[in-house]
Amino acid sequence: MQSLSLKLNKTYGFVSKEDILSYKDAAEKAAQALHEKTGKGNDFLGWVHLPSSVTEAEFSAIEKKAGYFRDNTEIVVVIGIGGSYLGAKSVLEALSDNFWALKDHQKNPRIIFAGQNLSEDYISELISLLDHKNYGIVVISKSGTTTEPAVAFRILKAHLENKVGHEEAGRRIVAITDEKKGALRTLATKEGYTTFVIPDNVGGRYSVLTPVGLVPIAIAGFDIRALVKGAASMEKATAYTVPFEENIAMQYAAARNALYKKGKQTEILASFNPKLLYVSEWWKQLYGESEGKEQKGIFPASVTFTADLHSMGQYIQEGLRNFFETVISVKETQHTMVIPNDPQNLDTLNFLSGKRLDQVNKMAELGTLLAHVDGGVPNIQIELKRIDETCLGELLYFFEIACGISGYLLGVNPFDQPGVEAYKKNMFALLNKPGYEEASKAIQKRLAEE
Repeated sequence: MQSLSLKLNKTYGFVSKEDILSYKDAAEKAAQALHEKTGKGNDFLGWVHLPSSVTEAEFSAIEKKAGYFRDNTEIVVVIGIGGSYLGAKSVLEALSDNFWALKDHQKNPRIIFAGQNLSEDYISELISLLDHKNYGIVVISKSGTTTEPAVAFRILKAHLENKVGHEEAGRRIVAITDEKKGALRTLATKEGYTTFVIPDNVGGRYSVLTPVGLVPIAIAGFDIRALVKGAASMEKATAYTVPFEENIAMQYAAARNALYKKGKQTEILASFNPKLLYVSEWWKQLYGESEGKEQKGIFPASVTFTADLHSMGQYIQEGLRNFFETVISVKETQHTMVIPNDPQNLDTLNFLSGKRLDQVNKMAELGTLLAHVDGGVPNIQIELKRIDETCLGELLYFFEIACGISGYLLGVNPFDQPGVEAYKKNMFALLNKPGYEEASKAIQKRLAEE
């Protein structure tokens, strides 16, 4: 039984129950199309039944290689971009100690990322760190030719081979890629790298529960079995056979679209726990890349409170009324901190003496919710029991399946991303990539005329 819950009552002043319920038939049909693979983009629906289909052999293979890295490396560099790094990073940041980077005596390798940018300073500073560290590489790419990760891998592969030798480097490199084709698959086969497969029918932003996410998470020492178990629980709870009135994924998708129809064009994902920062980053890619097409879609934004109440709070309270909030609330904390009494009471906060810090945070959360609703901002509430592997698995799958349903309700294909190619074509033309000669001439002429 899943521990995640959804509340829509703070939207009812802006949309009615009937407005949301009007999506019932369409939401149930959309969910059925996802599960039966009959809708748009049905060749990329392998993630729908993924949690319940991960095998013991797959878990064991991942855990074995993770054990090798834990025994032989201090750092593992995970190379990937988009869904090839955001899913893993969201889980790692949520489960890790907030100050892990400053604490010594780590029993598991530290996971750091590359290939998610083209910054010369970033990669140079990374190399200067790795000069003095015992490290390995996990490179993630279906094709092996995506520019950002391919460039990073070229540089880091050469560095590792120079540092430890070609043979040892081969043992320290894992490739997560296509099963049969592509440049990375060809190289991995030639060099004898350990490999894991990105399923053909799973797109990057839906891949966190494949080896794309599970390998880095396992290397960091977290329980991938519990993560998948939580997702499998949510898979069952949100199946198309579960009626709309009991199906929180259908309800969330319906509420989003009902609010969008009323002119709420932006969704702000908010949380009061900084560990969820990268869950928000992953969520922004998931919904932005899935729904933002054909001049349609809810724009995904995010904030972390209470910090952002002192930066974005004014706008949210009194700015344009064209958005709604979805708040992730975490019921239980991992630690207990009680506010002490101060005899001088110069800060006038002795009324908080003896209270847990989490109680204060929860009242800040409730006070913010009430203020924003009073200010004209509809609020959807998602409550997570705690931040652990099982609950995160539930949350990730909930957002994935709701995204698919929501995209179908919007009338778009939630599983392609044609717009992502536009910048690449221009970049290749500007860099004079072979095959882009005519495009290069056209863009140079355009720039000269500006």
